[in-house]
Amino acid sequence: MTESGTPTFVGTSLRRVEGREKLTGRAVYVADVDRSQMVFARLVVSPHPKARITGIVKEHAQSVPGVIGVYTAEDFAPSGDGQGRPSPRQDLLARHQVHYAGEPVAVVVAETEAAAEDGADRVEVSYERLPAVIDPVLAMLEDSPPTRDDHAHQMREDAGVHGAATGGDVMAAERPKNVTNEVRFRRGDVTRAFAEADAVVEAIYTAPAVHQGYLETHGSVAEERADGGATVWTTTQGAFGTRDETAGLLGLPASSVNLIPTVVGGGFGGKGLLHEPIVTALAFMVGRPVRLILDRFQDFQMSNPGPLARMKVKMAAAKDGLLTALEASLIFDSGALPGAPAGIAAELLGGTYRCPNLDIVSYEVITNKTPVGAYRAPGSPQAYFALESSMDELARKLGFDPIAFRLKNAVKEGDLRASGREWPRIGLIQTLEAVKDHPLLRAELGEDEGIGVAVGGWMGGTEPAAAACRLNGDGSISIQIGSVDITGTNTAFQAIAADGFGIDPARVRVVPGDTEHSPYAGFAGGSKTAYTVGAAVLEAARDARAQVLQVAADRLETSTEDLEIAGDSVVVRGAPQKRITLREIADLTMSFGQRYAPIQGNGRSAVHRASPGFAVHIARVKVDRETGAVRVQAYVAAQDVGRALNPAEVTGQVRGGVAQGIGRALFEDLAYGTSGELQNASLADYLLPTFGDVPSIETILVEVPSEHGPYGAKGVGEPPAVPGLAAIGNALRDALGVRLTEAPFTPDRVLRAIGTLEGKM
Repeated sequence: MTESGTPTFVGTSLRRVEGREKLTGRAVYVADVDRSQMVFARLVVSPHPKARITGIVKEHAQSVPGVIGVYTAEDFAPSGDGQGRPSPRQDLLARHQVHYAGEPVAVVVAETEAAAEDGADRVEVSYERLPAVIDPVLAMLEDSPPTRDDHAHQMREDAGVHGAATGGDVMAAERPKNVTNEVRFRRGDVTRAFAEADAVVEAIYTAPAVHQGYLETHGSVAEERADGGATVWTTTQGAFGTRDETAGLLGLPASSVNLIPTVVGGGFGGKGLLHEPIVTALAFMVGRPVRLILDRFQDFQMSNPGPLARMKVKMAAAKDGLLTALEASLIFDSGALPGAPAGIAAELLGGTYRCPNLDIVSYEVITNKTPVGAYRAPGSPQAYFALESSMDELARKLGFDPIAFRLKNAVKEGDLRASGREWPRIGLIQTLEAVKDHPLLRAELGEDEGIGVAVGGWMGGTEPAAAACRLNGDGSISIQIGSVDITGTNTAFQAIAADGFGIDPARVRVVPGDTEHSPYAGFAGGSKTAYTVGAAVLEAARDARAQVLQVAADRLETSTEDLEIAGDSVVVRGAPQKRITLREIADLTMSFGQRYAPIQGNGRSAVHRASPGFAVHIARVKVDRETGAVRVQAYVAAQDVGRALNPAEVTGQVRGGVAQGIGRALFEDLAYGTSGELQNASLADYLLPTFGDVPSIETILVEVPSEHGPYGAKGVGEPPAVPGLAAIGNALRDALGVRLTEAPFTPDRVLRAIGTLEGKM
């Protein structure tokens, strides 16, 4: 930190602190956890989307050498086992009925993974198939069969795990039986506005369910402790939340479970609670450590994908280019339990552009498919696919440049969101301005080439957090945190602490820990970790610095205002020969008989005002009319990042988000058959973009500092994954002259669109 208060290290590109351990293979993933006398678990899952369990035969599985036991819902008795061990408060395995293909029905525990797999294959489960609800639109009809016959759908999932509250009118309980949530935003008179409009567009858009595409599947290890509690190692993005939910489901106090987050091999929102309670309960039942690692097939079947959405959007504008009306009906398929981001999508759809008249209703519908979860900016890519496609069509109808049209309507600080609340400081206009003259927008196009523009945003997340900063005996500092690093946040914390304390980053060690010893932090998602935990880190570093200066002032017989930290010492300004080293201060605070307290800085953060982030993407595509194949040739991604704490890492986040947007646009689709079974539950069948599918990506970092984030930073992880689907869709519209409204834009859909267009000529 310079004397003027300008940060020295924040804003520079630092090497990731965990990079070496990952490159050398020393990083400890959950599959690397090996406990003494550990046994292995394998789930038996339902092949049917909805069925009554009529019988489970265990004997053949129990006869497999090495199998310790086969357990069903009855073995996890909610009433207790009579031996003082905790029992689940709700069923961890299906009891009586299954509600999606992939729902766990039984679990086999064995001495080896091979024996557990062999035993699971021999568990015989009899089913009576029941009418399943697969299509969320049909699920809303009055005569649709119920998705569930129990009351589990009444339990609300933690929809705020990404920290993006929306407000809005939650509609009354009188709703179709398979609709678990309904949010509506209204203002003005849309009927009159549409009647008076100069241009109106209307279409139905479909964005499919998608998997997060991480390399490491879900896994957990649990071990009973001597005090009756448990230690759990798991691949999770949120240690404290997963601990609390695991303990709650088992009827345990949260403090009796110590959760140790292992290195996460990719999450993107998908690594929250899954089977940790099952593994922990098994550890109590067998009295030995238990490990469960899902194979790829089961991970696809049961691991909380991003939801399918069907969105009917109608928009209107006047000839001067100002929006006049927006009407939309959104349907989010939540799978077999609530948890879809219906409210988030509605808020963003109706709040990105100024519009005096709107009527938006968003439904969360349960079906007999895998329960959904968070996937990078949940609800936002779907909403912006519909919104930005509609904006593109309106701009074409009115003859406006796509950037100019968006600039004319873009919200700024103080404008109203769909919910009626005001936007805080945002950088949407500045980000649009940053690309309005980009050469790609004026590039000469060849045959069957097109350029598309799209906006995408995220409201930003908030959550309390704490951190600690300790001066070590060698004069370095350690930063203790409870967050999980999935995006390089620990490297950002290193820079924040270095500037806050006044020390070189090389002498800052960031120490993440378990729930027993670490300060609190929330789920690593929602673009809030650097924003919230970073604020606590900065406060902790400054607190430790103040303590150091107090000791130094006493020893050097001067005031703290006359001191500064330079290199490895505290020196008197203007008299650098008067100094005391940090090592000496550490010795004065951590040695026998000394009169100074140890240097231990504490920081707490309760930032409750979000700092939204917006991105603007430009895509250039080429279509092969013979095969229908689409190739992304060039890409520009501009984003308001508040303050780039580590520019190299922020750039990496943007490029990764673009790659995922390309995946959503061209390849990814969790395909469920008409009977409800997942058809592509492997990386051989579920297509992800490869290196050859992603072009060189130009990134433009726009800095509109947040009023609340450390050094002006805001979350950057969500926005870059949002506009890609819409940008590529708009580029295809430019190339073909016809709008594709159903993603992904696969060759067969492109060929059908070309055929439809040629049939009209």
